[in-house]
Parts: sequence; C-alpha cells; structure tokens
Amino acid sequence: MSKTTFESWLHLQKRAQNTVSLYLFAVAQFKQLYGRITLDKLQKYKLYLIENFKTKTVNIRICGINAYLEYLGKKEWQLAHVKLQQKPYLENVISQPDYEYLRDSLLKDGRKKWHFIVRFLAATGARISELLKIKVEHVRIGYLDINSKGGKTRRIYIPESLRKSALEWLTEAKIESGFIFLNRRGKVMTPTGLGGKLKKLGVEYGLDAQVVYPHSFRHRFAKNFIEKYNDIALLADLMGHSNIETTRIYLRRSHAEQREIVDTVITW
Repeated sequence: MSKTTFESWLHLQKRAQNTVSLYLFAVAQFKQLYGRITLDKLQKYKLYLIENFKTKTVNIRICGINAYLEYLGKKEWQLAHVKLQQKPYLENVISQPDYEYLRDSLLKDGRKKWHFIVRFLAATGARISELLKIKVEHVRIGYLDINSKGGKTRRIYIPESLRKSALEWLTEAKIESGFIFLNRRGKVMTPTGLGGKLKKLGVEYGLDAQVVYPHSFRHRFAKNFIEKYNDIALLADLMGHSNIETTRIYLRRSHAEQREIVDTVITW
C-alpha cells in the first residue's frame, strides 16, 4: 500500500491536515531508518524516539505509526505511548513579591489598564481568552460565566476589592459598557498583543521575562488560593479543571521555592 493511499485513508478518518502531515512524516521517518515494518523494528524506532526527542514529540510519532498499523490491519502491533512525567515543581511562576512589585509599579506609573490586567489575571485565575471577554457589566455584578465544552458553565468570580477598584478606574476612563481591555484603536486586545506587551513590561521593570506572561498569573492565583484556603476540589472548580489531578500540581513548590527551602533548612 502506498503512502498516498494511507494519506487518503487519514482524510477519510477526518484527521486534520496538520495531523495528517505529522503522521505521514512519522511513517516516512520510520521507513527511512528501518525500511520494512517488523515488531522488532517498531521497538527500535520507539527507543530511537525516546532517546532523541521530547515526550510530546515521541507520542505524536507513535500516534502516526499506530494509525499506519491500523491502516495496514496490524492493530495488534501498535506501540504503547510514553507516559509524560510530571516535574516535581512548577516552572516559571511569578513570585508573590514580583507580582506585587509589578502590580504596584504599574499603578504608581499611571499605567492603570495594565495594572488591572495583571490584577484580574492574578485575582480571578482567568485564562487570557477569558480575561478578554470581561465587560463592564461583569465587573458590576462581580462575576463572568464561561460556557465550556459539553455544556458546562464555569463562573469566574471578581473579588470585591478588585471589583470596587476596577469600577473606579472604569468610571475615570469613561468606559461605561462593553469589553474593558481594549487596544489603542478601541478594539478588544488580542492574546498575542497582550502577552507580548506583558513581556516588555516585565523587562522594563527588571523582572525575569520568563515569568511575566498571562498564564503565570493564573498559576499565581492557584498557588495563593491553595495556601490561604486548602480546598483542592474548590480550586479545581474555580480553575475550570475537569480532572482534579490537573489541579494537584499547585500543591507543589516552584523551583525557586524549593531552592529557598533547601538553602534555609539544610545547614549540615
């Protein structure tokens, strides 16, 4: 059977074009390295992938090979995926002092929109796409409902202290209704534009650019919440996690926190 026929088969399976390309590449790579498919060569290919690529890439290539084996009628030869090992620490999470420094510096310098972007991210746990959906009307009532896949509704709460401050800013800025985070053209900001500006602000204020990005503040929200109110199930609901295991990572220390604890505790 030719690769073209396999490609047609993938399209019949309603695979996305990007997926088709990735699967075809995996099969082509296997054939270039090992030629004809045998069980022994499949295991050698898997070992080659593990030794040379990240887990995510390994599993994508394995998906491609497994699809090809299904196409050939050899599903019993399919390879097991490699388990993604969770790191024992959180990476690139902005610290509480750095968050407070950035938040307060932006306010002091009169950059109120960016002050509130940072505050909303860290005080609500909103994803960047959710942040950009917040309207004046949501600030007034103190929450925003997000409809997710499967018909579920997640409520993003706006804490009272943030709500009062934000309403004062919106009144001052003469934003009476509609979306609150707009660009200079009066349009809703894009995730890319917002993320890029945050990076620049991080550099400008002398912070590590690797920890100044939208999702970092969502991580900060989760870390702060679990430290002040140790209810992992409630945090999972607030974060919109369908699997509580996803939320458990916030019980772990960041790399910097681990380093500080080790330096403080171990004196022998």
